[in-house]
Amino acid sequence: MSVSPDTSDISDARASVRPAGVVNAEIRALWARAGRALSPVEQETYQRLLVEWAAAVRADVVEAA
Repeated sequence: MSVSPDTSDISDARASVRPAGVVNAEIRALWARAGRALSPVEQETYQRLLVEWAAAVRADVVEAA
């Protein structure tokens, strides 16, 4: 049996997520600044940004549907 998500949860998620392009630009800037392997702090930032980017992409897909 499939359970559909509560639409208010989806709306809340979309409202709190920055656009994927904005997050992607931040990821690119992080790598450009580093110019090498990321430090542990930069790695944590990168991981956080990846999670945020994935949420933004999911929100775009849900909105398009």
